[in-house]
Parts: sequence; structure tokens; C-alpha cells
Amino acid sequence: MARKRLKTMDDVRVFLSYLINETMAGSIDQNMAGKLGYLSNILRAVIADSDLEARIEQLEKEAAKK
Repeated sequence: MARKRLKTMDDVRVFLSYLINETMAGSIDQNMAGKLGYLSNILRAVIADSDLEARIEQLEKEAAKK
């Protein structure tokens, strides 16, 4: 898989799917896959929080206009 920036939840989902498939095929070391899975989970949480923060900011701006 070519290097790709993981910016969205869908990017992380696709990466994790790839990681699982490659690990099961024996192409990726299980220890490395575990570490990458752990980091992906942290990234997923950061993306979710960031998305939520942006939505709240937008709602606050809209509420301030009223």
C-alpha cells in the first residue's frame, strides 16, 4: 500500500482493513501490526474529537448571528 495521509475516519478504516488483511496473510509482522493498530485507534479518536470541535464552533458561530 502506498503511503497515504490518514486524515479522515474513512482513511483510518481503510488502513485498518489493509493492516488486518496483510497481517493475516503474513505480510506484516504481528507486533508491528499491533503497534500500528494502537496508533490508528489514537488517531481515530483525535479525528473524531477534531470533527466534533469543528461542528461545535460552527454551531456557536451560527448561534451568535441570531
